[in-house]
Amino acid sequence: VQLQASGGGLVQPGGSLRLSCAASGSILSLNVMGWYRQAPGKQRDLVALITSAGSANYADPVKGRFTISRENAKNTVYLQMNNLKPDDTAVYYCVYMQYGVDYWGQGTLVTVSS
Repeated sequence: VQLQASGGGLVQPGGSLRLSCAASGSILSLNVMGWYRQAPGKQRDLVALITSAGSANYADPVKGRFTISRENAKNTVYLQMNNLKPDDTAVYYCVYMQYGVDYWGQGTLVTVSS
């Protein structure tokens, strides 16, 4: 499975960005897709996950600001990020999970700064 993420960039505090990640290869109908992030000098942390059935969960720091969604026909997951804060600055990694195996994308940098 290969993952191609896009949509990162520089945004001012309070702004919005939308990340996309398309999966290709040996895609199974039952899977979980989502996003993790890693800030400089910190560990990689969960942001949000969504199952192929559409059930989502979020890390507490992003609840109410970020929305994860997916298009199963396109094997694509999205992360709509609103009201961004400087603490959201990180490299965002797309992840695809199926039957206990995780596949990672290359990461896309999100910088929140004035």
